[in-house]
Amino acid sequence: MREIDKECARLGTSTSLLMENAGRVVAEVTRDYLGDIEKQQILCLIGAGNNGGDGLVAARYLREYGANVTVYLCSPRPAEDTNLQLVKDSDISCIEASSDKNLKKLDEILATTACIIDGLLGTGRMRPLEGVFQKTLEKVNAAKAARHLALIAIDLPSGMDADTGAIDPACPTADVTVTLAFPKPGLFNFPGAEHVGNIKIVDIGIAASLADAVKTELITGTWAGLTLPRRPLNANKGTFGRVLVVAGSTNYIGAAYLACGGALRAGAGWVTLATTRSVQPVIAAKLAEATYLPLPEVKRGIDAAEAADIVQRECANYNVLLAGCGIGKDSSVTEFIRSLLFKPGLPPLVLDADALNILAEIPDWPKKLPKNTVLTPHPGEMSRLCGLTIDEIQADRLGTAYKFAAAWRKTIVLKGAFSVIATADGRCRVSPFANPGLATAGTGDVLAGIIAGLAAQGLDLFDAATLGVYLHGAAGDRIRMEIGDTGMLASDLLPVLPMTIKQLKTAAKRG
Repeated sequence: MREIDKECARLGTSTSLLMENAGRVVAEVTRDYLGDIEKQQILCLIGAGNNGGDGLVAARYLREYGANVTVYLCSPRPAEDTNLQLVKDSDISCIEASSDKNLKKLDEILATTACIIDGLLGTGRMRPLEGVFQKTLEKVNAAKAARHLALIAIDLPSGMDADTGAIDPACPTADVTVTLAFPKPGLFNFPGAEHVGNIKIVDIGIAASLADAVKTELITGTWAGLTLPRRPLNANKGTFGRVLVVAGSTNYIGAAYLACGGALRAGAGWVTLATTRSVQPVIAAKLAEATYLPLPEVKRGIDAAEAADIVQRECANYNVLLAGCGIGKDSSVTEFIRSLLFKPGLPPLVLDADALNILAEIPDWPKKLPKNTVLTPHPGEMSRLCGLTIDEIQADRLGTAYKFAAAWRKTIVLKGAFSVIATADGRCRVSPFANPGLATAGTGDVLAGIIAGLAAQGLDLFDAATLGVYLHGAAGDRIRMEIGDTGMLASDLLPVLPMTIKQLKTAAKRG
């Protein structure tokens, strides 16, 4: 954003125009959020920089909408500040914190305020809050804790790092964050993500082309709708691809069902489950639509060498191979996965769960796997694969995904709230979804199946992984709207996926 701001200036787009646009749209979002804004008490907290300038413009528009507005200046503004002068000309009360002993006037205003506009700090380098900024935000936080009080943050809540999502202890929790021009990475990383509320990405007149060089993107419904595989009227099951799934074991029968179900519900034309002969009849009783490739067993477990040969011979008939969901980690399974994944001639791979855990124990595994591989680790599995702690991974999810996708030359889906998808050439996409309802066993199996199903229909692995993450998250949000985020089951996702796809297609057509 700093570089884009410089480029705007070079191209002749004035800061004052961008500030006017930003303040106006913040006021519009505030009006929409509050509903009847007439005579509502609104407090605008204003800092020294452009963020404060945006807040001054918002104050003026809110006054025009009929609100009773007070501006609280936590920092001196430049003597030639046109926006401050316009605020004063609009009969808006302006209070300087420097003349407010013990911030008593702030206390009085907070007692009757319905909404706060946070225009203190923007996307500049985060530093520890102190002095009047710290005291002001502590009072705001206390007031919000005591009663319902809306807070609208401009660009991001003050005290939050725009890059990492790190926060100062005084950082307030917004109800709405109006982020200007482009989303900021820190809004989608914890702990900051817990402080942003509903995120509104708004246009302030910056050309989208100025961000063309940026390789990090937020996944949108518009992109998802336009990326969905086509479904021609003269199709047959071969048109939509064939997925071979290596999954399931005595202890994790459901994982195979969920993975195959995900691939089928994502639109794959043909799904075959390769699983042991003892497990196959149990799954077949529930999963009638899949075909089966029974794998031989011996007394100690799967017959690793023969099973690997059987799967490899079948791979020529499939567009993608998904492996790992619920296969377990006993010695025979480990030998089977080692024998299978490093064989030549495999189709594109989607590897999940136990396949990842087995890989983590194999030296130089990235060099042995084909490049056309998607890895779908949750933070614990990622920790085992890369050697970082879970805390280190979670503190820098974007950086971790970028680094290891490039180092391993693979596509990585780092699962969790705001899942991150990164590829070897430096591109990265972030999911807009954080849903605690999806934090339950089996949802990752469904996701792996969706990704495999989309890849089988012809999407490249990066797009398949990205679209899979979006569909998975959107379906989860749809279920949460209906039943809440407690008690959601992985299998609940399966019937909702086609409805989610239909909704995206309809929106894309309306375009």
